[in-house]
Amino acid sequence: ASGYVPKRAAPDELVDAIRTVSQGDVFLHPTMANLLVQNYLVAQDAPAEEEGDSIEMLTPREQEVLVQIAEGLTNAEIAQKLHISVKTVDRHRENMMQKLNMHSRIDLVKFAIRKGLISLDD
Repeated sequence: ASGYVPKRAAPDELVDAIRTVSQGDVFLHPTMANLLVQNYLVAQDAPAEEEGDSIEMLTPREQEVLVQIAEGLTNAEIAQKLHISVKTVDRHRENMMQKLNMHSRIDLVKFAIRKGLISLDD
């Protein structure tokens, strides 16, 4: 699957999901992203393996984008919030994935959680 949208999502959220998936990205509705993160944390029996100083490999702007991705925002929502283009958001995501040797948005979300960049209490 390339996207997850709850049954009760608003029509405009469904349109956003379709656009995101049609552009080759994965779409996770914020509530679904939160559930995924919670399930991931519950499933962890041991502390996560350390990545070393890899967070320092990211620019401050990449870290901002990473936090927004981890919070479940779409590229369009991130672009609007950070006042940059959707293409720039996508480029930051690609650069982060390359620097961190990751292959999906989910990998980036897991990384952000392990590094303490987001809190599930919000």
